[in-house]
Amino acid sequence: MPLLPGAEPFRRDGGEVGVLVCHGFTGSPQSVRPWAEYLADRGASVTLPLLPGHGTRLQDMAVTTWQDWYAEVDRELRALSERCTKVFVCGLSMGGALALRLAARHGDAVSGVVVVNPANKVHDAAAPLLPVLRHFVPTTKGVASDIAKPGAEEVGYDRVPLHAAYSLRQFLRLVDAELPQVTQPLLVMTSPQDHVVPPADSERVLARVSSTDVDRTLLERSYHVATLDHDAEQIFRDTAAFIERLAPGALTEPVDEGTAARGGA
Repeated sequence: MPLLPGAEPFRRDGGEVGVLVCHGFTGSPQSVRPWAEYLADRGASVTLPLLPGHGTRLQDMAVTTWQDWYAEVDRELRALSERCTKVFVCGLSMGGALALRLAARHGDAVSGVVVVNPANKVHDAAAPLLPVLRHFVPTTKGVASDIAKPGAEEVGYDRVPLHAAYSLRQFLRLVDAELPQVTQPLLVMTSPQDHVVPPADSERVLARVSSTDVDRTLLERSYHVATLDHDAEQIFRDTAAFIERLAPGALTEPVDEGTAARGGA
């Protein structure tokens, strides 16, 4: 099945510190690719997988579940761990929930966690009806492209399959129960103006994890897909600083080819 433009997974081998980046529900790697590339350009070994059912067509997602999505990032984490001395997990929205579950399940194999507007609950008023409603109503309105920056767009589905939404609800309940098992250093970045995942979800995550090394960043100028929004560079810089603090020397500034060609002038 052909991929949507920009939905291709991203992988680049670098140094001994690995970073796994997870995209969100109904989205694709396009929404977090600049984040992944920023870290790869600074020498990290970076993997950004395409979650099953995403990045192609809505019908493909309708037959996938959270077990499929989680299995994909679990495999990628194990692969990174085989070739890296330290591995960090990062995620946007549902990708943040995936990252938190990886941390809860894998313990010391995860050196730190960075989440942007992490999802913790399906807040739609119809959510309690999903177990039944999904059998009668196939889709509902989409959640893609909640971005303040003019001209920026997210590659994702314009509808949400209710079978997948039901599975997402199950997954978020599971992750919430496992949050006390998250003990790693944690950086949570939150948009106060988010029309998809309310800031209360970040507050819930912060209240339930067992991490003692916790940083918080507010993304004042961005909506939900902050990795493509006005605060994207802040996300990238704060993530790099977080990794460098926990793994000194892991990242390096990329060489400016123009400066190098002028002999460092």
